[in-house]
Amino acid sequence: MTETQAFDKVLVANRGEIAVRVMRACAELGIDTVAVYSEADKHGGHVRYADEAYNVGPARAADSYLDQDAIVEAARKAGADAIHPGYGFLAENADFAAKVGDAEGITWVGPDAEAMESLGEKTKARTIMSDADVPIVPGTTDPVTDPEEVTDFGDEHGYPVAIKAEGGGGGRGMKVVESADEAADQLESAKREGEAYFSNDSVYLERYLENPRHIEVQIVADHHGNVRHLGERDCSLQRRHQKVIEEGPSPALSDDLREQIGEAARRGVRAADYTNAGTVEFLVEEDIDREGGEPLGPDANFYFLEVNTRIQVEHTVTEELTGIDIVKAQLRVAMGEEIGFSQDDVELEGHAMEFRINAENAANDFAPANQGSLETYDPPGGIGVRMDDALRQGDDIVTDYDSMIAKLIVHGSDRTECLARSRRALAEYDIEGVVTIVPFHRLMLTDETFVDGKHTTKYLDEEIDRSRFAEAQERWGTGDADLDGADDDEESTEREFTVEVNGKRFEVSLEERGAPAISTPNAGGGGSGRMERPDVAEADDGGEEVVVEGDGEAVAAEMQGTILSVDVSEGDEVAAGDVVCVLEAMKMENDVVADKGGVVSQVLVDEGDSVDMGDVLVVLE
Repeated sequence: MTETQAFDKVLVANRGEIAVRVMRACAELGIDTVAVYSEADKHGGHVRYADEAYNVGPARAADSYLDQDAIVEAARKAGADAIHPGYGFLAENADFAAKVGDAEGITWVGPDAEAMESLGEKTKARTIMSDADVPIVPGTTDPVTDPEEVTDFGDEHGYPVAIKAEGGGGGRGMKVVESADEAADQLESAKREGEAYFSNDSVYLERYLENPRHIEVQIVADHHGNVRHLGERDCSLQRRHQKVIEEGPSPALSDDLREQIGEAARRGVRAADYTNAGTVEFLVEEDIDREGGEPLGPDANFYFLEVNTRIQVEHTVTEELTGIDIVKAQLRVAMGEEIGFSQDDVELEGHAMEFRINAENAANDFAPANQGSLETYDPPGGIGVRMDDALRQGDDIVTDYDSMIAKLIVHGSDRTECLARSRRALAEYDIEGVVTIVPFHRLMLTDETFVDGKHTTKYLDEEIDRSRFAEAQERWGTGDADLDGADDDEESTEREFTVEVNGKRFEVSLEERGAPAISTPNAGGGGSGRMERPDVAEADDGGEEVVVEGDGEAVAAEMQGTILSVDVSEGDEVAAGDVVCVLEAMKMENDVVADKGGVVSQVLVDEGDSVDMGDVLVVLE
């Protein structure tokens, strides 16, 4: 597409802060916005912000935000001429991109389906990058199916070996094999995760780097052959392969190495015939003996990791450094416009950090909250402080999807000022009613390794003294809200109305607190600006009551999630520490283990079941 055609209305196929972020960019461009929402999100901030909103199904993501037909149908009903997917959900789904591309009058805001497919599958992406002279980690280009292939690779390149799912990312679908005797189990687990998360159990192998830094390069490419990189972000501070603090520029790179990595990203993207925004991720080998103020030189090893064919959570860091609105750039490229700046025009000013404000307890292995209400929500402000959020004081957090409440982004003239300003901003952040990782962030800003910029992706999981997390939580933390307050005792009545607006029929839900339940006739009544799909039934939370027999030891779910596998049967004997089932939560596999030994007397869940925190999974006698 080379013709330029402006958008009048964009549907944002996402929720929460990223949906609001996209809608704000649209508002500045004079574009109307459409929200989609699930039953769990009917009071969500992105619904409040949008010009109009459509209900696309019940709380379960597979029945709402991942329902491709429902999303496209909502766009048709709204008369939207484009769909922006944000990140997560359907953002990197090539089939959905193709479906939108085939829908008459609707434009996909992102790379085309072919580029998404080739770069989304890791083995294809490695081949493209290798042909473009982009360094890649030693690994396989063909899918691996036999444990012997894993052990042969380990014998040749050494252990540990990483097994990665074709469609994976953020640590999902990746398993690390430390020795030959782990190969079979880890291969099976990686394939299972790939199938569960990405409907693709194909996996490949890579040499696992011992001391990697995670460096990613933001790129933007248009339909006129222009490719620009907007500098790098350092995302090395991670727990379980999930980022928690991102910053730019990287405190570890010299200017020469920075330029090498940026140009490698441009070469790879150009070779893939890629358009719109994206991120090329690299692993850079850290020199553990280097001094804190001494950057890695041009001879340091860096390797291609993957391409994220979408906007990233941490795109805000690059926006603060460059002054370029990346979401607007996405929209303009999708409208057929040419990038309006040269590579030489891109300059990184100062230093920026992003802090993910997650509803998690770092002192409890970053366990996500399963409920809570923002009794107090007073975010920081002042020079150099930016907040990306969608929630407001009094809102209940929605735990059906992810734990992010907001993103705090701080910019300073250099890293020293950015660190000081971040300490000030986090100290100002007042949140009551929900446990968050704000205390963890405040701790990290006093941590010598992080402040010196010497941390790697393994620092939080393997090196830091994790008892400090509990100390930080006790010093600066807040707990969950009192969920037995008077407001929760008020009776809540939801009433359904059928209304007509300009001759068009809509089903409307009105919720009223403190009012007695009343019978409502089927005829119309008052209306609301929120429109709901008439063909979507109310979410059914009912079901048979689970009965725990006897007085055995109950093994319960520690978080909300989905059962990936049940590893025991009634009558099995298990020891303390044995895995009884595998629970998928927060996009990661979590082994559920028995605290004590015993004989399995009841198995109360099946593969594929959704469970809430506290649900009993297995009973031991």
